[in-house]
Amino acid sequence: MTTSRGARLVRQVGAGVGEAVLATVVAVVVVAAGLVAFSLVQWPAFNSSNVVRALTTVGQVGAAALIAGSIALLRLRRSRRLAKLLSWAGISAFVTVTLGMPLAATKLYLFGISVDQEFRTEYLTRLTDSAALRDMTYADLPPFYPAGWFWVGGRVANVLGMDGWEVFKPYAIGSIAVAAVVSLVLWTQLIRADWAVGVTSAVTAVAVTYAAPEAYGAVIAILLAPVLVMAWGALYRPAEITGRTADAGEERTAGGWGAVLGTGLFLGLAAACYTLYFAFAVFTVVLMAVVAAGLGLRLRYVARTPRRVAAHTGESHAPVGSAGRAVGAPLLRLIVMGVIAALIALPVFLPFLVRMLDRPKLQSGGAFHYLPEAGAELPLPMAHFSLLGALCLIGTIWLVMRASSSRRAQSLGLGVLAVYLWSLLSMLATAAGSTLLSFRLEPVLLVLLAAAGGFGFVEGARAVYQALNEPARFRWVAIVVATVGALAYCQDIPHVLAPEITTAYTDTDGDGRRADQRHPSAVRHYHNIDDALRAQTGREPSETVVLTGDTTFLAYYPYFGFQGMTSHYANPLADYADRSAAIEQWSEKDTPDELLDALAGAPWRAPDAFLFRRSGDEYTLRLAADVYPNDPNVRRYTVAFPAKLFADPRFTVTDIGPFTLVVVNR
Repeated sequence: MTTSRGARLVRQVGAGVGEAVLATVVAVVVVAAGLVAFSLVQWPAFNSSNVVRALTTVGQVGAAALIAGSIALLRLRRSRRLAKLLSWAGISAFVTVTLGMPLAATKLYLFGISVDQEFRTEYLTRLTDSAALRDMTYADLPPFYPAGWFWVGGRVANVLGMDGWEVFKPYAIGSIAVAAVVSLVLWTQLIRADWAVGVTSAVTAVAVTYAAPEAYGAVIAILLAPVLVMAWGALYRPAEITGRTADAGEERTAGGWGAVLGTGLFLGLAAACYTLYFAFAVFTVVLMAVVAAGLGLRLRYVARTPRRVAAHTGESHAPVGSAGRAVGAPLLRLIVMGVIAALIALPVFLPFLVRMLDRPKLQSGGAFHYLPEAGAELPLPMAHFSLLGALCLIGTIWLVMRASSSRRAQSLGLGVLAVYLWSLLSMLATAAGSTLLSFRLEPVLLVLLAAAGGFGFVEGARAVYQALNEPARFRWVAIVVATVGALAYCQDIPHVLAPEITTAYTDTDGDGRRADQRHPSAVRHYHNIDDALRAQTGREPSETVVLTGDTTFLAYYPYFGFQGMTSHYANPLADYADRSAAIEQWSEKDTPDELLDALAGAPWRAPDAFLFRRSGDEYTLRLAADVYPNDPNVRRYTVAFPAKLFADPRFTVTDIGPFTLVVVNR
């Protein structure tokens, strides 16, 4: 029995992995072909013309046609292989055209190089320069933030011969498309194939709208819904709890161990890519295990009571499993999931953990010190008057109505419940001076409710169809309503993302150009600064530490920084506050000798160069301080160095545009 179950596990996992690989290849080809085609034409900027918006709509209709064709073939049970190909191509084409077409005239991704996208680009630039796991900013430190998504992006950039900032856009779009088709493969293993295509399409559309700016998070969010269904199937298995003989369908499965493996792999992927989503996923899976154990004990009690057995099963007797089995089975599977996840995530976190052993007291980077208005309220998208609000409302109704009869509803419902529990815990944590960043889980909530809404629409339409005595035209009515709603939602996505898209056009890219053809910012001088640094230090960027308040320079070129953009994204090993205090002390020195002595005595690797802004007889830096619980949570302030501190042969001073570059001659 064990051997046959093991063989089924191998076949099940092998078939799923093989299909996921094929789907990935299709997605990569579609994304590459689409982005190359977009780049062959000189498009007008999104923020000054409606041309790319119109073409985006046309592309979305084409992608929807491929998806509809796939669903039609699956329902007619014809050309199943062609249906799969059409579904993979349609979903990846939707992602490509929805994100790629509005950004066709710029080399930057959503949000350009602004706000949080700056540190993400810096991380990708660092791991493009080298495959070694290094901190995005600080020299000689292992990374604190998970490197998985960025490391793969760096290898992609190396293969394509592109800079990190330049590969960000195609890699982000491609990774989201790949996650979408892999999600479809997972759904197909769990539910009817035609339903899988429809639900995946809904989830992908919502994720592209609300999670795409944080591309590495979108990858996890898209996969989360089918993984939760899979995890629930692994943790809650009533037949095993009661000790009954498995039915024919159960005999053809691997006893839930394929789901255990899949969930563990996902948790490992989440840990390697995004700590917050990983923590939430673990929280949800543990919640599932607790609920599964509770339901198992209840089933055992029911099985020991003849009247209750008859009421629940129609039988007068039923086999009784032990209480240990009811609790132990989900616990064992939870442990196995954790072991698999740890084995995948350990290479990413091991360097930091090893270094942390030498630093028993870490200085917090304040990563959790942010509480916007959205984090102070429970997200209730089902109460919004919009197409998405209607879908979420349908999903909420379906989750409640099917909670006792559908394992899909149970798993998605537990995911939704976990979001609200996490949100309440995050609000409670404010009393302790921190948060759990619950506002960042809103895309996850929308994805889960969108999946539930897809199931609710299909089952609700079927119920109405039967209640109306199955009128011949009703199916067409349902199809038309679904199509109109989907197209109306999808063509509005560029409008929802308009601020992020506009920033991609107004920011100056690494070539010193603005895609909207306006005058570029001071970033256009970065190339000359890079040339001067290389010439004056005689070293590669990865061997040079630069102190600058213009930290976007570090996003475009792989120099190490002496100080990061804010404490919230700083490595806890970096002593952010102490570094800022040291910089202020250096600015107060009276002579070059005093400054050089202070640099030599610093407990960290001292700057090899300073990149200042000029202000009269002073050189200035813009630094940041954490002012949580205020919102905004960052206070910017200026530190000014007298120019006389660098009037010494041991410094080389070069004016480049509005910048002054000071290189320490060593």
